[in-house]
Amino acid sequence: MLKNKTKELKEFMKSNGLRYSSETITEFIDEAEKDKLSYSSFMIKLLQNETKLKQDKKRIRNYSAAHFPPNVQAIEAFDISELDSGITSSEIEQLKDLLWIDSYTNLLFLGPPGLGKTMLAIALGAKAINSGYTVCFERMNSLIDILVNYKVSRRAQYRLKKIKSVDLLIVDEVGFLPISRVEANAFFTLISDIYEETSIIITSNKEITKWTELLGDDVLTTALLDRLYFVNRKYLKKALKIQFVSKDFPSFHHIDILYQSS
Repeated sequence: MLKNKTKELKEFMKSNGLRYSSETITEFIDEAEKDKLSYSSFMIKLLQNETKLKQDKKRIRNYSAAHFPPNVQAIEAFDISELDSGITSSEIEQLKDLLWIDSYTNLLFLGPPGLGKTMLAIALGAKAINSGYTVCFERMNSLIDILVNYKVSRRAQYRLKKIKSVDLLIVDEVGFLPISRVEANAFFTLISDIYEETSIIITSNKEITKWTELLGDDVLTTALLDRLYFVNRKYLKKALKIQFVSKDFPSFHHIDILYQSS
């Protein structure tokens, strides 16, 4: 009889959105009886457990959907002492609060290879997921492949739909490989589609002044930068351009925050 009642209870819980807690309800009841919990205390503890388990499951799903590369490091592991200049500890702290995601602010991490642009971008993405945001990470060559093939590939179509729905898109290694005019147009179209409701992090080894070489057209480059530096009327914020600098690469100058919150 007790076994049947427990089974019925589990089914009721599942049908009312308490699927995760239903799996351990027997242990919960035993613990509540042992601790002589009141009905209200029991329900609070049960709902807290359900909420935590749902958040954990959601975080795991979001990590999987982000497509981060292996060995993601926490943002605390980023060592600015390895840079000659370019970003300060206080600026890292400002980025960690993630308020820039809520205001659809974009981040441009520029500098030579090996200075931590990708590491910092991914660390911010991981922190965003832990804080409840949705994130997609794509290297530029992979993103271009998705944009070019989504009409003929169901997998690319699904991924593009996901990219357009997230809170934060990270595009890594922009400018590392040449792209065609058709590919440049596809990239511009994506940014145009999402820039008003999505934060974007772009890492690149090229100065902004050299992006015309990448995209192959002055007008297209200007239009792309216009969207990345777009002023959201509600939040009055634009893009932050942060250049990573080391003594080995003096051609990249000190940090240049082009646009700050008003």
